[in-house]
Order: sequence, then structure tokens, then C-alpha cells
Amino acid sequence: MQLLTKDILEKLPPLYSQEEVKDPMIICKFFYPDFSWTWYAIEFDGRDQFFGLVDGFEKELGYFSLSELTSNRGKLGLPVERDRYFKPCHLSEIMSK
Repeated sequence: MQLLTKDILEKLPPLYSQEEVKDPMIICKFFYPDFSWTWYAIEFDGRDQFFGLVDGFEKELGYFSLSELTSNRGKLGLPVERDRYFKPCHLSEIMSK
């Protein structure tokens, strides 16, 4: 699966551009189909680095990389996927879940 489409790349703001936004938009969601970790992208540097919400052991904002997402596998060896049905939403909507 292609993790980043041209449409998503056009919608992802550059890194650090959302720092002053109180409730930024999450543009896309990545997840392991066989494990509980999920990544929500808010910003992207255009090459490899994302800023967003990481929902693993706990929910926290931070940086993660495309290269890590594409090289890692879940518990059953399945690769990270992009949620094709995810609708962009505000960070507060995901944090409240």
C-alpha cells in the first residue's frame, strides 16, 4: 500500500507551520493491522519527517518518520497501512477518544 498519495502530500502542512494552531487538523492516519499502535499526521517535511499524534502505550504528540513506518512490521509481520477511510479531523476529536 502507498502510504502517501499525491492528494495527501498536497494537504499536509509543512513542519512547524501549525505550532500556533490551538487545535490543528489531523490529515491522515497510519496503523498496524495486527498491533495496537497508530500514528496521526499533522505536519510533514516533504521527505521523511512527520509531526503528529502517536497512540501507542499512551497518546502523545511527537515526531515519527516515513522510513520507520515503511520498514517496521507488526506482531504478525504485517506492514503499517494508511487508513483509506479516515476523514481529516481536529486533534481534539482524537484526543477525546
